[in-house]
Amino acid sequence: MSADAEKTFDIVILGGGSGGYACALRGAELGLSVALVEKSKLGGTCLHQGCIPTKALLHAAEVADSAREGEKFGVKSTFESVDMSGVHRYKDGVVSRLHKGLQGLVKGKSIEYVEGEGRLVAPDTVEVGGRRLTGRNVVLATGSYAKSLPGLEVSGRIMTSEQALAIDFVPPRVVVLGGGVIGVEFASVFKSFGSEVTIVEALPRLVAAEDESVSKQLERSFRKRKIAFRTGVRFEGATQNGDTVTVSLEGGETIETDLLLVAVGRGPVTDGLGYEEAGVRLDRGYVVADERCRTGVPGVFAVGDIVPGLQLAHRGFAQGIFVAEEIAGLAPAPVDDLGIPRVTYCDPEIASVGLTETQAREKYGDVEVFEYNLGGNGKSQILQTQGFVKLVREKDGPVVGVHMIGARMGEQVGEAQLIYNWEALPSDVASLVHAHPTQNEALGEAHMALAGKPLHVHA
Repeated sequence: MSADAEKTFDIVILGGGSGGYACALRGAELGLSVALVEKSKLGGTCLHQGCIPTKALLHAAEVADSAREGEKFGVKSTFESVDMSGVHRYKDGVVSRLHKGLQGLVKGKSIEYVEGEGRLVAPDTVEVGGRRLTGRNVVLATGSYAKSLPGLEVSGRIMTSEQALAIDFVPPRVVVLGGGVIGVEFASVFKSFGSEVTIVEALPRLVAAEDESVSKQLERSFRKRKIAFRTGVRFEGATQNGDTVTVSLEGGETIETDLLLVAVGRGPVTDGLGYEEAGVRLDRGYVVADERCRTGVPGVFAVGDIVPGLQLAHRGFAQGIFVAEEIAGLAPAPVDDLGIPRVTYCDPEIASVGLTETQAREKYGDVEVFEYNLGGNGKSQILQTQGFVKLVREKDGPVVGVHMIGARMGEQVGEAQLIYNWEALPSDVASLVHAHPTQNEALGEAHMALAGKPLHVHA
């Protein structure tokens, strides 16, 4: 133990989520000595309470819908019920396999993995259970937590996404507080499982961070699915009485429900970890860092959800790799938030990268916009989905925004991010051949139209 305590690592990482473990793996790959500290399970929120388990639930929901709707495809299938214990076995099996694989990767890289709650006790030192880990560089990657609202106690039938992931029944009625990414994803799951769902959102539209036309299409699709939503309405309170929750809205309106899901966003996990005492500046709980993830304290970096910006696992992952390469002296290019693909996995899926139309007009003034309706795409018709691919380009310049909505659109965002990040002109993409019949053709058709040679587009 004394030998370990005296060792100075090249990097000490506090937090083993997407940003932390990516930094650890890349650092070890580059020949750096690495210590990785995690208080819970390796993989963090994304693997255990976020991305992976929620998407498993969403796939189970898709299977339920397929069974329910088989007849419209000529398949005589019936939907009986959702067995939540079976859903959890499936979900937990996926998580367990990925967790074991990740543990093997970390062990195979000779990373010093330390389980326990760590605290920054000096700019170069993290303390875990009385053990001090000293590093020439320290990376803060402590992630985020599910927020609630002042005065709203999370207990019983009032829960956040974390408790909802372990729910052992399908509630007849669900009110989802928050119409952002987490809210619309869980609303989609519960509706597919058979619940009557109402979303309450204080902002004027669902998924307000997305392009306005995407919000409108999602709202149309949710109405068709009979998912109710109240936008521009503020939540005032909630009371529990047995298994019933009464939700109060401004203006005196109340809604009775069997479950209130609080999906009002995520906050940074930074409180009580010694950051400010070590000189790290915080703003509303977030760590202030520059584009190179530097905190202002020499040798201390911050990545992932604790840094203001997109709260996405793949952002933290990319920043973790960036910091490892920065420490190794490779001078990597900074991670640009606008170039990071964004996906919301409700039904229909939303995928986007770059600027919305409103943002592009504010930045460039004169822009060109085109929407390619999925009605003209063969694979989308086979899948019976509705939506569009929307392109935003600087006038006579590159594409600066791609916005898509429809079944499986998340699978198309890989090419979309290349288009944005490589500053492609519509004519550059129009000359590429997109396989038929795929939904990927919709991206090609949209660029063909914007390049002045529309084919499957009505004038």
